[in-house]
Amino acid sequence: MLAALVFPVIDPVAFQVGPIAIRWYALAYLAGLLLGWQYCLFLARSRRVPVSLNRMDDLLWMVTVGVIVGGRLGYVLFYNPAYFIANPLDILMVWKGGMAFHGGFLGVVVAGCLFARRHGVPVAAVADTVSAATPIGLFFGRIANFINGELYGRASDVPWAMVFPAGGPFARHPSQLYEAGLEGLLLFIIAAAAMSRGWGTDRPGLVTGLFVTGYGVSRFLVELLREPDRHLGFVLGQMTMGQLLSVPMVVAGCLLIGWSVRRSVTR
Repeated sequence: MLAALVFPVIDPVAFQVGPIAIRWYALAYLAGLLLGWQYCLFLARSRRVPVSLNRMDDLLWMVTVGVIVGGRLGYVLFYNPAYFIANPLDILMVWKGGMAFHGGFLGVVVAGCLFARRHGVPVAAVADTVSAATPIGLFFGRIANFINGELYGRASDVPWAMVFPAGGPFARHPSQLYEAGLEGLLLFIIAAAAMSRGWGTDRPGLVTGLFVTGYGVSRFLVELLREPDRHLGFVLGQMTMGQLLSVPMVVAGCLLIGWSVRRSVTR
């Protein structure tokens, strides 16, 4: 086996105030939400989305609740239901880790629909706004996964493979960085380019369709290199839970793109 890169061991705790430990993972969520909110303000200010600037504060807190509640319940239901049935109080212990993107995604969908209904804004406009900003949070979240040395990849002899502290003696793909690049940077660039072309106003739903499809494809591909969850393994043939949950996202995203394009042509 080729020599592996040295994993840059970083304390998961960024700093501590008395008994309260502030972890990089929590800071990643905070950075993603605040920077995403600022980007939404920019989109509203530049009129790239038909959502009023003075309603963005309301959108922020509703999306935050959707991310946390949905992400936690998604992890509970999709990834470890048996454990949480036996230990129901642990569902509330979010600080111990355990969030699922697909659950957070559904939580944000619910939050976005409630926001749209409350303020009389088209659902597609809200969805496009949130979809354009979400890759920012995904980028920081995956970097936090890397710092924690979790969700690492499968054993590999590629030159950039790393030996993760919790991954045994084998050098592995730094799959967290792959996801940060694909789900974070690449999807942000695609959404930003779409917004700069005016698609946030001229083609409602298209940015959302691009994000949902792009995330599903990216996650499916990276899962080919990511170590399956130990307590789940492969759930359907050689498919992981992440891949299984990403398939309907790709289908839904493609349908949404088709709907948006047809709608813009026939207007």
